[in-house]
This record gives sequence, C-alpha cells and structure tokens, in this order.
Amino acid sequence: MAEPERLSKRNAIRQENEQRILSAAEKVFAEAGFGGATMQLIADMAGLPKANLHYYFKNKLSLYQAVLDNTLTLWLTETDGIRIEADPAEALGNYIRAKMRLTATHPDASRVFTNEMLHGAPHLGDYLRTELKTLVDEKSRVIEHWATKGLMDPVDARHLFFTIWAATQTYADFEVQVAAVLGKSELSAKDHARATEHVVTLILRGCGLLNA
Repeated sequence: MAEPERLSKRNAIRQENEQRILSAAEKVFAEAGFGGATMQLIADMAGLPKANLHYYFKNKLSLYQAVLDNTLTLWLTETDGIRIEADPAEALGNYIRAKMRLTATHPDASRVFTNEMLHGAPHLGDYLRTELKTLVDEKSRVIEHWATKGLMDPVDARHLFFTIWAATQTYADFEVQVAAVLGKSELSAKDHARATEHVVTLILRGCGLLNA
C-alpha cells in the first residue's frame, strides 16, 4: 500500500474511533453526569479498550470538553444561514428545523449541555460570556435589521434565540415527559416531524412571518 493510502486509511480509522468515543461519552455523561462517568464506562460503551480512549483524549475532562465543543459546533454552525441578505422566514425556519433535527439525532449531547448549565457552566462559562455572546449579538443585529426593513415584526432578538433553544431542546431534555403525555414509551420520527412543524409555525407566526 502506498504511503498516501496508508495515511488516508489511518486518518479514517482515527476519525471513526474518535466519533465512536464521542458518541459513547455523550451517552455516559448524559446518564451519569461528569462526576459519575468514568473512562472505563465510556470505553465499554464504545466497545474499545480503555487505552484507546487515553490515546485520543488524555483524561476524562478533555473528553468531556470535546463532547461540549462538538455539541456547540453542531448547534452553532446552523446559524450560518441567518444573514442580512437571507429571507427571514426561510433562514429562521431552516435554523429551527436544524435544531430539531439535532435534538432527534443527538439527544444525549443536549442533555450533557443542559446538565453543564444546571451546574453553573463550570467548563463553559468563559465561552458563553465571550464567543457565544459575540455570535448571538451578531445574529441579533441581523434580525433587528430585518425588522427595521419591515421584513418581519419587531422582536427581542436575543430572547428569540432563548425561545428557539428552549423549544427545540426540550424534546431531548424532557423526552420522557413529552412521550409520557403523548402516551408513548419514546418519540418516533413521526412525532419529531410533527413537533418540528409545530415549533416552526409557532415561532414564525410570532415573528409575523406567517399569516395568522
């Protein structure tokens, strides 16, 4: 095998193992919290030797931070479509649908993030006050611009983001409650699709972007 092929294969294996570890860590941290989670539990969940975890992540804290970073990257990349030149209904609708899709595909990631917030954000506090605040300020100015141009009703843009985050993440963080009230053991793809359209319609209508 040629050297470029070996490097490509090695990188593919590395990426696959890192993703397996992150997925397993999401589940263990969501169920046990940071204090209750162990590298051995995560290794068992990933189906990998514990030594493999330490090869990719030197300790539990670095792995926990990687899970949080991965979650924020997934969530915040979806704000890219909120641009001045975009159509407000399309941009906000797409953002809400993306957040709902991630809620369905990465529920444990949402629960880990929520648990971090409930404990006072000890590992994310600085990020929330700097990078996240800067991003929300930037996207809020876009929404305020749309309102000024009469493209949507005036809203408190920052609180609009809080509303979107709360409405979308509740289907992961409180899935047990939602499923119980709906008379189900767990939410199906059809349930998520219905919830998505409900949340999109409710928020866009509240922004004056849908006919009453």
